[in-house]
Amino acid sequence: MNAANTYEAIVIGTSAGGLIALASILKGIPHNYPLPIIVVQHRAKDPKDLLEEVLQSKCVIPIRQANEKESIQKGTVYIAPPDYHLLIENDRTFSLSSDELIQYSRPSIDVLFESAAAVYRNKLVGIILTGANHDGASGLALIKKLGGFTIVQDPLEATFPIMPEAAIQSTQTTHIWNLSAIQHFILHIHSDQ
Repeated sequence: MNAANTYEAIVIGTSAGGLIALASILKGIPHNYPLPIIVVQHRAKDPKDLLEEVLQSKCVIPIRQANEKESIQKGTVYIAPPDYHLLIENDRTFSLSSDELIQYSRPSIDVLFESAAAVYRNKLVGIILTGANHDGASGLALIKKLGGFTIVQDPLEATFPIMPEAAIQSTQTTHIWNLSAIQHFILHIHSDQ
């Protein structure tokens, strides 16, 4: 596979069990990584939430919460803030929304994936990891429909297989990989660009 100059962004969606899965695939990603990685992890609105800090303690690449109207930069992992949907605008900035919950969640993986697919189209990689609901399934299907590259964590490995199983059913054809293979693919993009 020649990934060089093919992709412009990676979006990742996860829920229950996601912290361990995210840490597993993000560790070892270098600080000068050539793409932005944008993540929705279902999370409660909790002032004691330390998701970004915990991930940063395990990773080299900068990890931060996405902000309204912020320009999306390569070499950064952006995490959706708690209690806000995260969207990508045509000018490749973020916008935040407090619209209704989708699949019982805010932030919603589908909202991020659908807005990212509309902007990046076939230059987008979409990844679904462990989780206990169906959020992300329709968003991943749209990424696939618009020519993006789709990956789902192997449900047999996932702490909670419901989300990966729903994503596999919605996309029909997708790459079903364990976390090690997902990390290898992400690093492979880096080595080719």
